[in-house]
Amino acid sequence: MPLLIVIALMALPFLEIWLMILVGQQIGVAWTIALLFALSAAGVLVLRSAGTKTFREADQAMRTGKRPEGGLLDTLMLMVGGILLLTPGFVTAALGAVMALPFTRPALRWAFTGWAERRIKRMRDAAEAEFVAQGGRIPPQPGQPGERGPGGGRIVQGRIVEDE
Repeated sequence: MPLLIVIALMALPFLEIWLMILVGQQIGVAWTIALLFALSAAGVLVLRSAGTKTFREADQAMRTGKRPEGGLLDTLMLMVGGILLLTPGFVTAALGAVMALPFTRPALRWAFTGWAERRIKRMRDAAEAEFVAQGGRIPPQPGQPGERGPGGGRIVQGRIVEDE
């Protein structure tokens, strides 16, 4: 997979230049350059608004002593989207717009969260397998059969009913 990413990153400049030539043939060189400048200006505006939003949320969190309400992932997507819009090219601009638009970020957030959870689970399973292979013992997790309480006794699920 990393090799595929490297090959894609190496091919990206060639794809961008080819697309610029095609667009230049269709709408003209001057309009193509103007469009690339407009996309870069949009990237600057997105980065500026993301930075201002982040600073405002951090300032409010420090004043009130509460956690920032905005998601870190949204801010990260805005910043990456702004950087991609700032980079000259139509493919990077399209990817940047997808990351920067407010109605596409929830889908990206959902996809990234699912990917991250699967990745963390695979890493945890691999670490536990390595630990067990070296002779370690993993205690049962809450909710699994054989679960034991703090005193070593078996946990019985129930509820407390107070008499009045």
